[in-house]
Amino acid sequence: MAVRLQEEPFDLGDEVARLTLGRTDAGAVVTFSGICRDRADSGERLVALTLEHYPGMTEEELRRIEAEARGRWALADSLVLHRHGRILPGEPIVLVVTLAAHRKAAFEAAEFLMDYLKTSAPFWKREETAGGGSWVAAKGSDDAAAERWKA
Repeated sequence: MAVRLQEEPFDLGDEVARLTLGRTDAGAVVTFSGICRDRADSGERLVALTLEHYPGMTEEELRRIEAEARGRWALADSLVLHRHGRILPGEPIVLVVTLAAHRKAAFEAAEFLMDYLKTSAPFWKREETAGGGSWVAAKGSDDAAAERWKA
């Protein structure tokens, strides 16, 4: 079970290979990777996305939610890897990997973790465009998706 924050890009294949190497206890591996788009929410061409966070607090909160996922589903392992700093279009932003004996647990845990990351993780996003920059507001659709986990 791992949580990592880093500025530098990561390689999806390398991360999954490292997590699954020699594993025989998991029949399902679910991955979600988020990539920086080239369009801002305003529709303008995105130059970069900057993610800010509070070191220490963010890692602690991500470890807490990852532990909650392990408590809800029988996971063999998991990885939550999130970047911070200045991210260019086409670069990876986030990777969630869940390993479980069966696919249902792996899929649901990955969805739970991503819904949390989209709505409640302590990151602040700023879009940089040719016309300037603006902070990204939370989306109601993301909040609605996360509601299902509160029951």
